[in-house]
Amino acid sequence: MNRLFSFPSLLLLLIPLALPTLAQHKLEQAWLTPDLPTPESVLYVLGNDEPYLFVSLIDGQGDAVDGKGGIAKLSTEGEVIDKEWFTGLNAPKGMAIYQNRLYVADITELVVIDVKKQALIKKIPIAGSVFLNDVTVNSSGVVFVSDTRTNKIHRIENDEPSLYLENMTSANGLKVFGSNLIVGAGPELLLVGPDKKPLTLAKGFAQGIDGIEMTKRGEFIVSCWAGLVYYVYSNGKIELLIDSQAQKINTADIGFDPNTQRVFVPNFLKNSVTAYQLK
Repeated sequence: MNRLFSFPSLLLLLIPLALPTLAQHKLEQAWLTPDLPTPESVLYVLGNDEPYLFVSLIDGQGDAVDGKGGIAKLSTEGEVIDKEWFTGLNAPKGMAIYQNRLYVADITELVVIDVKKQALIKKIPIAGSVFLNDVTVNSSGVVFVSDTRTNKIHRIENDEPSLYLENMTSANGLKVFGSNLIVGAGPELLLVGPDKKPLTLAKGFAQGIDGIEMTKRGEFIVSCWAGLVYYVYSNGKIELLIDSQAQKINTADIGFDPNTQRVFVPNFLKNSVTAYQLK
């Protein structure tokens, strides 16, 4: 991959003009919600009345076409609003929302759900896909979805999919930043601009990256499914916040509330979601 200082024009978007003194961060548990069957992803949604969380529930194997999967709706304090907000999916994983549309990665399809009606709008097959994983959407409603097992990222505009990037090793976590795409590709955090040339923002993660959330300009919370959560600074330094691998507590595709600085972590095999206060 390209070195950190190869693309100054992109770096100016991410790195503050003056780097602050690095201060140690920590996560303090705020709440834990149990009895959520195989939660893979948490999405923070700024609703019309009050914010809430969507949680994708695989409820089985991550690649099984079994119709057991669904979406639960929780309050930001961990109360279950509707455990079966949407059902009939297979192995739903990453999610993104644009206006009234919820986009969900579901093995080889991008499922589009009408949020107000809690109804299926359509399923968009992604040709050649094997294991669709994370989803993100830009300010114009263009959707990106990663396919971890084929090392590809697909782009969907006006419900029409096309191949956007390939040779992205174990591509998983995605996050749009302006006209750029932040990608978790194995143990590296990359930034891909409109020229599609990858820039390494940070590396050295002990496992493959799963979830990515931006905490402030150029700084991120990053999770690895096996049970690791890191803070990533704008200079590429990474700081380990959680290591629950020995306890087999997974940390899958995280959500983040930028207003309260809370991180929402799906614990996958533990069938729970844990909220942490970032300090």
